[in-house]
Amino acid sequence: MKVEKTAIADVLIFEPKVFGDARGFFMESFNQRIFREAVGGALEFVQDNHSRSSKGVLRGLHFQKAPHAQGKLVRVAAGAVFDVAVDIRRDSPTFGRWVGVELTAENHRQLWIPPGLAHGFLVLSDSADFLYKTTDYYAPSAEGAVRWDDPDLNIQWPDVGMAPQLSAKDAAASWLRDL
Repeated sequence: MKVEKTAIADVLIFEPKVFGDARGFFMESFNQRIFREAVGGALEFVQDNHSRSSKGVLRGLHFQKAPHAQGKLVRVAAGAVFDVAVDIRRDSPTFGRWVGVELTAENHRQLWIPPGLAHGFLVLSDSADFLYKTTDYYAPSAEGAVRWDDPDLNIQWPDVGMAPQLSAKDAAASWLRDL
């Protein structure tokens, strides 16, 4: 498995080796030893989630506050998304910066978003099945969201030919400066 650093030092891209032929493919989608070495320590995943969304759906930018901050290892099983991690850790040298990566069923890439970052994605294909592992359980009292279109972040979302489809919660999210 190849591990690639991003502009935010502890946000990582994992690219598994894929073995394919006319019958299909095989890949090792997770390896604890490789993951632990890449992130610099052992983390326990406690929950796996699966969402399906249609083209133009934008989910995020979501996070959970301490003590329930979640790390997420995300990937796409069907379709394609533009996946974004935003550093919202006030004491971080990369505070307010974002990383965007296209994750698809074809490229098999995965993105590691450590605790303390906000996360969101925009569906590029007709639909997408999005899978993610989390390091803490969902805690409604700890959830938060940053607006997807915050001008201080200036995220360069791809044009999918329509306005993003948002949940009511995401449409009412806070500006980064107001967190």
